[in-house]
Amino acid sequence: MGESSDGRERILTVGVAVARSGRLANLGDPLDFVTTLLRPRLAGLGPTGYRIRLAARDTRSSAEGARQAVEELTRDEDAKIIVTLAGTQVLPAVADACEAIGVPCLSSTFPWQVYYYGRGADAAHPFTWTYHFCWGLEDIAATFADLWERADGGGREAVGCLWNDGPQGTWSRHPEHGFAPAARARGHHLVDPAPYREPGADLKGHISAFREAGVGIVTSAATGRDLGRFRSQAAEAGWQPRLITCSRWLAYPPSVTGAGGRPAHADVATLVYWTPAHPYRSSLDGMTAAGLAEAYEQGTGRQWLQPLGLAYALFEVVIHALTTADDPSERRCVADALGRTRLDTIAGPLDWTAGPVPNIATVALAGGQWQRGTRHDYELAVVTGGQVDGLAVDGDLVTT
Repeated sequence: MGESSDGRERILTVGVAVARSGRLANLGDPLDFVTTLLRPRLAGLGPTGYRIRLAARDTRSSAEGARQAVEELTRDEDAKIIVTLAGTQVLPAVADACEAIGVPCLSSTFPWQVYYYGRGADAAHPFTWTYHFCWGLEDIAATFADLWERADGGGREAVGCLWNDGPQGTWSRHPEHGFAPAARARGHHLVDPAPYREPGADLKGHISAFREAGVGIVTSAATGRDLGRFRSQAAEAGWQPRLITCSRWLAYPPSVTGAGGRPAHADVATLVYWTPAHPYRSSLDGMTAAGLAEAYEQGTGRQWLQPLGLAYALFEVVIHALTTADDPSERRCVADALGRTRLDTIAGPLDWTAGPVPNIATVALAGGQWQRGTRHDYELAVVTGGQVDGLAVDGDLVTT
């Protein structure tokens, strides 16, 4: 099974669907970097008698580009499995195309409820080919509630919701699977004005509603640009919240300038799912979280990014699945191997046998805040350890 009839080594191609052009190109940087880093290191990894090869296609930051990338990877490259990260429209399009074609897909950086229920799965109709690992909306709510309560001295003051009318806002509000019911279950009162449409040119209505309701804390899933616009308009109105928590785009270092010339993310609290301080090693080569972050900074000259750890873990899981599959040349066998995977990775322990629903493994969260740094202008400080065992807190939560 490992060699062809003429004795030549067989090749297993892993397809990489990654944004390298268009508006999401920067979001593709972590996966592109890890692909380049691992490509020459794959010798000797994977099942005996096979050589693992990586082939990438640009999703062009669009759903149509994503579907075309999947078609090319399966048709032209004979990919046995496809990996992808990021993009509200792009990631589901990659996964849906894989499900339709019948090729295994592994993805991350998308709350699992949005990935699973948002693509039409349920207990009676799970996916056949597509697998995912990430945190859930309830985990975001628990992390943010920890931060709100710390800012409020353990109290339960009103929290204003800066949510759009797109998937981020819709799923945040979802009455069964969303962020809102989990936050309310912790005893928090949410003030949720009418949703805004991206880009949020005029957010003064939200500011007025928050001010009238006595809101001191704002939570959001806004883009960096909309968050900057909100903060600028709030400053113009003579109002500012004591704390902002935001779950979107903040995995990347601040760049968009807001009020007073500060980045929109300055002092904004967010999710922490991977940092150089996370106590994890790669199952492939022993790479530490700190070592991966250092490799990125030395190789690119840019600040490390949270999605790096998840991008590296994608390949750890894929190689494990290829190695443990009954026949790694058969896509069905590879998909079945994904479904029974339990693996300690550079992104933490991942277990597809434990749920919470079929085809999903979860990632632990801590709480962080973008604060003035020593090596970079702004750095992500860990201010609550949350669900991550062994992760040290290295900063205090700053409120206005």
